[in-house]
Amino acid sequence: MPEAPVKQEFPCPGCGAGMQFNPESGQLKCFACGKTQALIAGTTVTAHEFTGTVASHLLQPITAQALQVTCSGCGSVVAFEPPEVAGTCSFCGTAIVAQPKAADPLIAPDGVLPVKLPKQTALAQLQKWLSSRWFAPNALKRLARPEGINGVYLPFWNYYCHAESSYTGARGVHYYTTETYTDRDSSGNTVERTREVQHTNWYPTSGHVSEDFNNVLIAATKAVPEQRLDKLQPWDLGSLCQYEPAYLVGFRAQRYQIELAEGFEKAKQEMAKEIDADVRRDIGGDEQMVSSVNTTYTNIFFLHLLLPVWIGAYQFQAKVFHVVVNARTGDVEGERPYSSVKIGFLIAAIIAAIALIIFFYNGKN
Repeated sequence: MPEAPVKQEFPCPGCGAGMQFNPESGQLKCFACGKTQALIAGTTVTAHEFTGTVASHLLQPITAQALQVTCSGCGSVVAFEPPEVAGTCSFCGTAIVAQPKAADPLIAPDGVLPVKLPKQTALAQLQKWLSSRWFAPNALKRLARPEGINGVYLPFWNYYCHAESSYTGARGVHYYTTETYTDRDSSGNTVERTREVQHTNWYPTSGHVSEDFNNVLIAATKAVPEQRLDKLQPWDLGSLCQYEPAYLVGFRAQRYQIELAEGFEKAKQEMAKEIDADVRRDIGGDEQMVSSVNTTYTNIFFLHLLLPVWIGAYQFQAKVFHVVVNARTGDVEGERPYSSVKIGFLIAAIIAAIALIIFFYNGKN
């Protein structure tokens, strides 16, 4: 597997060896002599206008030295800086046998949330999570080993826009009438009682609402279940740094699987929830009925962001399971199977214990 030395781009000023990004210090660190060097990256991340085509100047390899490899198991494309190697796929656990090649151009990242959680801390969080998972198969517990998880930057699109929405619908206003009915009292006698019955008058309505949307964050990966990533939120986007290739040294970065235009369609679905809430507030009344909403989006801008996770994947009974640690907060989200063998042993032990109790009880009597 071809390798290029890190020192071509990030040489240590002390000994000349390669430096890597160190999450604990937030600096570059030489793992040969221990010298650190501040990583100078701006905090102003500039968004790009969203148009029908992507400007050619936005397309470039993720780093000058980056290699990429495609997993034959799940199709994920991952970029990394030598001497990091592909190893196993972070998303399905399959051993990667394809030869890496120079990374293809892509819409270059604009911002990055640097890894904040060191691997050992992530492993400790993972071990705590695993300790509460009874009857987990041994394959799951192997994730707590250092080689069980990898540091990966996942791709996200972040959208900004102005939305103008025209709607039609109806406003429901409640009113009440008194109704008489027969009932039986505690003695069984028939009695008449009254109660208030709710009714609704509906009035046709139409109107217009508008809203500015900021930070509509859409995961651009298909390799990790969307609901798993949703639970890792919120991300501290206020700590974004301008993208700097040095952040990737020692880590991997997944190429986006959801293209920019497709991502905006998903963003529309997210914005539609807030627009619906705006429309209902505008309609007012006690109930609202929304018949139609027509929305126009203008001033659309986007960012390509890389957000960090420690991730492990394993296969159990032909199904892939993920455990993901937010590399900023330490939050753990994962899925687990149950080992039928371990459950079977427990049931057998319980049956054996009951049989022994019955045996000694019958012996005494």
